Amino acid sequence: MERGKMAELESLETAAEHERILREIESTDTACIGPTLRSVYDGEEHGRFMEKLEARIRNHDREIEKMCNFHYQGFVDSITELLKVRGEAQKLKNQVTDTNRKLQNEGKELIIAMEELKQCRLQQRNISATVDKLTLCLPVLEMYSKLREQMKSKRHYPALKTLEHLEHTYLPQVSHYRFCKIMVDNIPKLREEIKEVSMSDLKDFLESIRKHSDKIGETAMKQAQQQRNLDNIVSQHPRISGGKKSKKEVCASSDLEVKNTSPMSEQDSGILDVEDEDEDEEVPGAQDLVDFSPVYRCLHIYSVLDARETFENYYRKQRRKQARLVLQPPSNMHETLDGYRKYFNQIVGFFVVEDHILHTTQGLVNRAYIDELWEMALSKTIAALRTHSSYCSDPSLVLDLKNLIVLFADTLQGYGFPVNQLFDMLLEIQDQYSETLLKKWSGVFRNILDSDNYSPIPVTNEEVYKKIVGQFPFQDAELEKQPFPKKFPFSEFVPKVYNQIKEFIYACLKFSEDLHLSSTEVDDMIRKSTNLLLTRTLSNCLQNVIKRKNVGLTELVQIIINTTHLEKSCKFLEEFITNITNVLPETVHTTKLYGTTTFKDARHAAEEEIYTNLNQKIDQFLQLADYDWMAMEPGSRASDYLVDLIGFLRSTFAVFTHLPGDVDVHSTMSGKVAQTACMSACKHLSTSLMQLLLEAEVRQLTLGALQQFNLDVEECEQFARSGPVPGFQGDTLQLAFIDLRQLLDLFIQWDWSTYLADYGQPTCKYLRVNPTTALILLEKMRDTSRKNNVFAQFRKNERDKQKLIDTVAKQLRSLINSHHS
Repeated sequence: MERGKMAELESLETAAEHERILREIESTDTACIGPTLRSVYDGEEHGRFMEKLEARIRNHDREIEKMCNFHYQGFVDSITELLKVRGEAQKLKNQVTDTNRKLQNEGKELIIAMEELKQCRLQQRNISATVDKLTLCLPVLEMYSKLREQMKSKRHYPALKTLEHLEHTYLPQVSHYRFCKIMVDNIPKLREEIKEVSMSDLKDFLESIRKHSDKIGETAMKQAQQQRNLDNIVSQHPRISGGKKSKKEVCASSDLEVKNTSPMSEQDSGILDVEDEDEDEEVPGAQDLVDFSPVYRCLHIYSVLDARETFENYYRKQRRKQARLVLQPPSNMHETLDGYRKYFNQIVGFFVVEDHILHTTQGLVNRAYIDELWEMALSKTIAALRTHSSYCSDPSLVLDLKNLIVLFADTLQGYGFPVNQLFDMLLEIQDQYSETLLKKWSGVFRNILDSDNYSPIPVTNEEVYKKIVGQFPFQDAELEKQPFPKKFPFSEFVPKVYNQIKEFIYACLKFSEDLHLSSTEVDDMIRKSTNLLLTRTLSNCLQNVIKRKNVGLTELVQIIINTTHLEKSCKFLEEFITNITNVLPETVHTTKLYGTTTFKDARHAAEEEIYTNLNQKIDQFLQLADYDWMAMEPGSRASDYLVDLIGFLRSTFAVFTHLPGDVDVHSTMSGKVAQTACMSACKHLSTSLMQLLLEAEVRQLTLGALQQFNLDVEECEQFARSGPVPGFQGDTLQLAFIDLRQLLDLFIQWDWSTYLADYGQPTCKYLRVNPTTALILLEKMRDTSRKNNVFAQFRKNERDKQKLIDTVAKQLRSLINSHHS
């Protein structure tokens, strides 16, 4: 029962499930029906479901059939009406087709016209677009063409400006065009081309400046010379530096105008515009000779291109190289002044250009760079001048060189360069100048002394007298009172030498001009140089004249007179120096002239030379002596050579009467010279005769020879007694022969007993006879007695005399030995 109920319940559940599935199938989309059908196949009631499905289908078919039967008549009517509409539609289609054909036929021309209109509109649009594009491109092309034209005409700075506008303003508007890309690619190349061309212009400028530095420097130095001349005109006023400053300000203002206009100029002017100016025309400024626009343009171009530092380094490097070339002096510079002038002109030209660049550009060169170059230039210039000036032996050239150096220093000082070292070097050149002057004046003095006749200057009229007195400070009241013709005591070399000393002083003074030295320094320089002239140059010339072989006693006497007058003129030279330097001789540091010493030394040398010459002449006469030392009897008079010698001495000492006779220091000194010369001659003659008598070659002599010798000594004594030179007191001059006289008297009188008895006593008659001398002479006479056969008949007397001689000789030896002990 329960099983039946269970089966009935299952059957009901299955039926309900099948009903649900059928409803799902009816209501569900066919795409999602798969799971529903799977649930049917998964169950066990498949057959029953199929039966229910068939029943449901048949049920729906019956409903459809009922519905169709209900609406069938309306459907038939609709079909009938549709068939009617189809016929009308066919007619309408035919009419539309016909109308379309007619419309097509009628619209062909319109279509052709419309196509033509379309093409025209397209062309018009293209043309308008093209015009718009060309409007944008034409300024670019025009600017590029302008750039090329500027490049071709070498207007590089405007070209660079055009290039900037082209790059930053025009090309960005048309950057998508291919030709623009080509232009953009060419812009760096154009910049490099502008840099290279502008650098080429700069190189040309530098080369031209190097070649024309000489002219630039010459112009600058002419300006400095004009300024100095102007200063000299107003020299009574304090020296004002405003003139140079104003000149420099004018240069600076002119330079600023050049700076403001040159870089923007459309046409490049020449590098150096130099015209031949007449001497009467004003000297143009150095800045007026040079066109600096290439430097300015190149500087601006490199600045715009952010390469200013490169440009500055290149410019400074090249100018340093040029400076080294300029500062290298030519090897033959010292030969002419033009060599020095060209050297200075080049240096001045170089620094004038650099000074101009310094003041007209901002930072291309700076003061440190200029100072560095100037220090190098100063050291090299001073070294070159020291070397080359040392070769110069012409004082005129040295003086001209000094003036040129001063002008060179003043010129550069006007541009602000320190030049103290140049003036210090000029003080060194001053010493060299003094040496060259001394050499020149040495030749002048030699010519004067060689050409002088060493005779008093004759004067025939008042005009000549005043002329000589005007040349030489000489005053003599006695000479002025004498009638014409008359003579000055000195020869022509006195006024000539005096004037040449003054000329030397003037020459020294010329060198001190413009050296900015004080009066004391100038005075000291002149006095020192003049002292060298007197103590070294003139002294040597006088000494050489005095020591010449062919100089005569007359010349020596005249030299003594001349040097005496020159010595007295030294005080006038002192006054002359004081007048031209305005430094009083009482000043503490004033150097004194040593002229007095110079002329005294020369006079003493002349005196010594007189004594020496006299003695040499005496020796020459004595060489003519030819004594017969074996003569038995003397001659009737003195020997011929001695007579001639005495005659020579008389005529010689007569020359001393030309010495001035005024009773003053001069006269006293000249008289002493004559007396000393006479005494020296007599002593030398006495000594020489004694040596002649005692010389070893004379081994034997006779009494007769001794008596002849005595006659010669008596002639000498007669000469001494005659007073050949006034001023000797009593027998002073005869005392020169006292040794000979006593010796001869001893032998001729044979007064040995007196000699031996009184020997050593102050009152001895033969005090001047030396026992050694007496023994030598006695030995020569004893040898003669031994070998002489003339006295053979007087053999006993001869033997007695020989014994006496031996006895005397023995006693003389005893005296000599006792004297030595």
